[in-house]
Amino acid sequence: MEEIKSRSQYKRERNKNNKETRPSAKLSYARVSVQKACFVLDAIRGKDVQTALAILEYSPRYASSIIKKLLLSAIANAENNNNLSFDKLYIAECYANKGPTMKRIRPRAQGRAYRIEKRMSHITIVLDER
Repeated sequence: MEEIKSRSQYKRERNKNNKETRPSAKLSYARVSVQKACFVLDAIRGKDVQTALAILEYSPRYASSIIKKLLLSAIANAENNNNLSFDKLYIAECYANKGPTMKRIRPRAQGRAYRIEKRMSHITIVLDER
């Protein structure tokens, strides 16, 4: 007779089989818009880690400093958790998803108010070995 599993047991077993093994790092609620983060992410996507760090070091954009810290974290995860070599790592995936938006109000002439939207993003970097 087949054992009846609860929903949580079934999901636990399913997720065990589909677990992502590549090292990654994720930054939630970064105070930079998705569009501005994507300019920097597009420049480093697919590159090896040393080249990507050099690009981020000399990029004038604000998002590059955030993404550099995140990349260093992903590299540390790869070396400590997965025992991967720094020289063979490259950026397999990197993307920014939309986060919540802080809404602020700017006073304008004749009692009107303009809305200012301060956007956030969730940035993810996934590494892999060549």
